[in-house]
Amino acid sequence: MKFSTEELIQGIRSGNKRLIAKAITLVESKKAEHREQAEELLKKIMPFTGNSIRVGVTGVPGAGKSTFIENFGRLAILNGKKVAVLAIDPSSAVNKGSILGDKTRMEELAKEENAFIRPSPSSGFLGGVANTTFETMMICEAAGYDYILIETVGVGQSEVLVADITDIFLFLKIIGGGDELQGIKRGIMEMVDVIFINKVDQDNLQKAKSTRLELKRALDFIPPKEKDWKVPVLLGSALHNEGLGDVYDKIDEFINLKKRRAVLKRLEFNNPKKDSITGCRSMFWL
Repeated sequence: MKFSTEELIQGIRSGNKRLIAKAITLVESKKAEHREQAEELLKKIMPFTGNSIRVGVTGVPGAGKSTFIENFGRLAILNGKKVAVLAIDPSSAVNKGSILGDKTRMEELAKEENAFIRPSPSSGFLGGVANTTFETMMICEAAGYDYILIETVGVGQSEVLVADITDIFLFLKIIGGGDELQGIKRGIMEMVDVIFINKVDQDNLQKAKSTRLELKRALDFIPPKEKDWKVPVLLGSALHNEGLGDVYDKIDEFINLKKRRAVLKRLEFNNPKKDSITGCRSMFWL
């Protein structure tokens, strides 16, 4: 059944998951007539976007991204938030298809009324996301989701594009992965805002603490991405809901910091200072 643009907008604004999914399918379509309607849809929902917290979650395969997102999403819902998950799955190099199994893995979160999970194929698009991830985020924002969690493909150091389209970039790491240089590589380490060492238990706690210390030392050699923010390295187990509250608090702290900086920047823009030497009005940016 073909839906009009107005019907899709009404469905998005009312939180109708079926119509939200239809709208996302529309923007993912490569058909010319669909592209025209998709552009019209995105233009009309633009005023309703910009109020969500976009969280990019990356890490090597096996780092526990799906488990982390599921239990973090449930924690956010317990705190009265609505959560949308955009899970990007790697595509076949032969036929471009994907298994799209993330929704199955997040079985408990999928049952939540205030959760929406959308798996999407990467279709060979590099950077850890799909080529329509940004547009899909706009639809979820217009639908009123407070948190939009983007699970990247998980291919390693190239996944920096997601950092450009999210508010906070979270890197999941596991110990004993066989690559002790991972923590001091450039690229992804220059883009992260929070690091969470996952799958920590009593058997590997001491090693996890040593890994945390190594990562903190490595971060000291990397210029800060955000002023006044020191990247926290947290320990925990997403499977056992340990340490997720710390991640939630750090994300909240980071977003509040960015909001304060944005307010100060607007104040500086609206009230330029007078240069004491030349007497000219000049702008001092943060």
